[in-house]
Amino acid sequence: MGPISDNLLYYPLADGVEAFSTMRDAQLPYHVICGHQVHDVRVAVVDRPDLTREDLEGYDAFITNLKGCAIGVRTADCIPVLLYDPLHKAVAAVHSGWKGTVRRISLHTIQAMHDTFGTDASNLIAMIGPGISRRSFQVGEEVVGMFRESGFPMDEIWQYDGEQVAGTMRGGHHIDLIRANRWLLESAGVRPGNIQSCDICTYEDGRFYSARREGTKCGRIINAIRIV
Repeated sequence: MGPISDNLLYYPLADGVEAFSTMRDAQLPYHVICGHQVHDVRVAVVDRPDLTREDLEGYDAFITNLKGCAIGVRTADCIPVLLYDPLHKAVAAVHSGWKGTVRRISLHTIQAMHDTFGTDASNLIAMIGPGISRRSFQVGEEVVGMFRESGFPMDEIWQYDGEQVAGTMRGGHHIDLIRANRWLLESAGVRPGNIQSCDICTYEDGRFYSARREGTKCGRIINAIRIV
């Protein structure tokens, strides 16, 4: 986990880039371009700093090479993935909930970086930000089936914990979205040693918003990255 300042969790990715996730009630240090996310796999190229949320309707991942232009995704249990290409000076912010993970949004994003900036996945540095952990992400059999059909390594990301205990996250089927996203990044060619994770469970850590704990009307974590 990186340093915390003004309710911002900073990630020490590399020189030349700044990345952070907001904690509860944090104030953004500067404007962050976000879209209206819909759990799809569309990737937007942010090519000017005045793009609005309305301009970015229906996008769940964003890429840019504009210096000083912060891009970000909004989460509250879903997995944020932040990417930095130090060779081509380009960044990405990815919103990867279970639907986006099943549909491999991180792979779509890395492909878009390759097509737009010439990014080679082996050069990428990745940060997996705060999101719901396996022990807290209880799902139905239909979700398990979707991950299985999509080719995920079920022995690594799925666990059945026995009979579900009503009103709790104990028992039942559980999916490890953090591990699933790490597997996607590695499948795309990102070197394992270049993938970091803050290992914070939003459901368990009250410093962060959690839709499962608080309801879908709760606030959102802003996960941002920019070239400096």
